Amino acid sequence: MGSPPSLIARSAAGGVELAAAGPWTVEHARSLDALIDETVRATPPDQAVTIDMRLITALDTYGAWLIERLMRAREALPGQTRLEGLPERFHPLYEEIRSTEREPAQVRRRRPALDALTELGRATARFGQELITFAAMLGAIVLSIARLIANPRSFRLTSTVHHLDRVGWQAVPIMLLITFLIGCIIAQQGFFHFRKFGADAYVVDMVGILVLREIGVLIVAIMIAGRSGSAYTAEIGSMKMREEIDALRTMGRDPVEVLILPRIVALVIALPILTFLGSMAALYGGGLVAWAYGGMSPDIYIERLREAVSLTHFEVGMIKAPFMALVIGTVACTQGLAVKGSAESLGRETTASVVKSIFLVIVLDGLFAVFFAAVDM
Repeated sequence: MGSPPSLIARSAAGGVELAAAGPWTVEHARSLDALIDETVRATPPDQAVTIDMRLITALDTYGAWLIERLMRAREALPGQTRLEGLPERFHPLYEEIRSTEREPAQVRRRRPALDALTELGRATARFGQELITFAAMLGAIVLSIARLIANPRSFRLTSTVHHLDRVGWQAVPIMLLITFLIGCIIAQQGFFHFRKFGADAYVVDMVGILVLREIGVLIVAIMIAGRSGSAYTAEIGSMKMREEIDALRTMGRDPVEVLILPRIVALVIALPILTFLGSMAALYGGGLVAWAYGGMSPDIYIERLREAVSLTHFEVGMIKAPFMALVIGTVACTQGLAVKGSAESLGRETTASVVKSIFLVIVLDGLFAVFFAAVDM
């Protein structure tokens, strides 16, 4: 095993000499730490110190750092410290350790206004990058559709039907339940407040117009973003983590055509259907509350609904649905492809997918509201 490392202090002309010997390696970490600590305590701070390294037989990164630690521990003391006799073969390693940062990073003075402005700039840059990524995905989808038109036999019908079943048919019960309850709540609150002014009949107008134009499609789109959008992101993200998407590219297949396009087509088909069913369920819930809470017979409710609601209100809600589906599907697939190789990344991108989808759906609904008001619909 050889002799253990040592660090012996002895008097010398004009100061103290520390003679190091033996192997200064990580295998002797415990004894070396004790030697350094004892030497720092025992050496007079006001005397010059010479560290003689001629007898060192082995040196690794740990030993080199201990030497440098001893040198730095004495830098603030009045006595001068010198290193002598380090064998030539150890110079590159010691110089590498010596070149590391000598002073701890200074704590940056906080400037709230400048920090807020910096963060705003970074957020703007991130937002711009996300818009570019979203536009790139939309472009890839359009190109895939163009290739599909040129070669219809390449369309993955089985995959599309499978996803249509998952995002459409299997989502019907929860969509009917949620929209039914929303219709009931709107009607109940309407009767509760409008009754004070003797305007019970106008509750039907409010329920019909609000459900068909705004609430029906918006609630269904938000539910789809949380239910199906997150599933799309998790599925594609898991494929990305297992390198299945890279395998598709290796086989010469386009992931957009194989994985993304069937999902988006299924979503664009399913969301208008779910919007129609959800709107009918909400109107039914409003009628049930009108009969049980408002004392309005079903015949009067239906007749009033027929007078208050036109085909235009229904068209406005249905026109929004496919665009919202396209936004939800594009965001979900984009976030899925952004997943890295960790489970944390998968969870983060899935959360981002739902948040961004809901945000964009609400923004899109607002833009449509302005547009339809401008064209008098």
